Amino acid sequence: MTNDEIAGHVSGSPAEVFWAFLKLGTTSFGGPIAHLGYFRSELVIRCKWIDEKGYGDLVALCQFLPGPASSQVGFALGLLRGGPLGALAAWTAFTLPSALILLMFAMASTALDNPIGQGLLHGLKLVAVAVVAQAVWGMMKALTPDKPRAGIALVAVVAVTFLGAFGQLAAILIGACGGILLCRQTDTHVHGAVSFKISRSVGIFCLFTFFLLLFALPLVASSAGTQGLALFDAFYRSGSLVFGGGHVVLPLLHAEVVRPGWISESSFLAGYGLAQAVPGPLFTFSAYLGAAVTPTPNGIFGAAICLVAIFLPGFLLLVGTLPFWAKLSGYPTARAAMRGANAAVVGVLGAALYNPVWTSAVLAPTDFTLALSGFLLLVVWNMPPWIVVLLMAAGALLVQIT
Repeated sequence: MTNDEIAGHVSGSPAEVFWAFLKLGTTSFGGPIAHLGYFRSELVIRCKWIDEKGYGDLVALCQFLPGPASSQVGFALGLLRGGPLGALAAWTAFTLPSALILLMFAMASTALDNPIGQGLLHGLKLVAVAVVAQAVWGMMKALTPDKPRAGIALVAVVAVTFLGAFGQLAAILIGACGGILLCRQTDTHVHGAVSFKISRSVGIFCLFTFFLLLFALPLVASSAGTQGLALFDAFYRSGSLVFGGGHVVLPLLHAEVVRPGWISESSFLAGYGLAQAVPGPLFTFSAYLGAAVTPTPNGIFGAAICLVAIFLPGFLLLVGTLPFWAKLSGYPTARAAMRGANAAVVGVLGAALYNPVWTSAVLAPTDFTLALSGFLLLVVWNMPPWIVVLLMAAGALLVQIT
């Protein structure tokens, strides 16, 4: 698979891509939308790796697909600039800083088994309440602006509540079908002229690999009975179903690692809270989970498995879709289905806001006060998430020791 086959004109080097994204990986706070702004400022405006229209088309595609949109955009920009090795360099450099921080937190979590440590962990759980509430609020305004899509979101809440482990997948499927029936009247054409030259054979191979892993991994993992394969299967499946933003991975991962008893709900939410304070993609939360689930000294191995597994489906879908995007985005049915699926994820995340996030973190009036304060700091005062993390951790610690 050559550079010309997969990325067309390559004008830079993997080393150049790596250092550009390492800078972004250590400074890009604020979540996926903020990441896209950082990419535009650094790589479109300053470095001129791609023009404004090409970048806009690329962002539209990555928002259309399941997966971590900002990481997919970064992967594609690395692919464009440095070929396959450039794509790998972009993902590694952008992901590594936050993954290492979360890995170290997971491996040192036993040191927090004291009143001060428990206070800090509870503060991180309250951060998760504020951040998920902010995500639901923002996504609700953007993705359910009319009655049909609000109705789809409500049906998704019902599906998640009453269908148990299959609720998230059922909600997304119901949302897509509902979108086809109810969301055509809001149709607007999405331009798909992304500046890539990927052969159709490469695209078909990536799509085939995506579906092969999605359906074959559960069978292989159950027959093999090894923890590594079980982790890879669980995180690959979660990464395959994330529509609408990185926060949607919360209920998916909760179903995969908390319900089977691999990790406690308290540790899960504490890690998710810390993930809000680090730069880079939210999906690096998977490194924390992999290290926490896997007994020491294999935590690094577990973190690597989960990190690769959760990002891989989004990248396979991206490369697989690029050769066909211009034609696919022209079909009204496909756009209507995606609008319905995006509305459904608002319901999925809304259900997760109540259980497990709220029920596990808000245990007293002081918890409610801290969580509400964090939400207002994020939504009304637009305070950076890492500052909110520090303030709420300090507040929870103060409550704990008084």
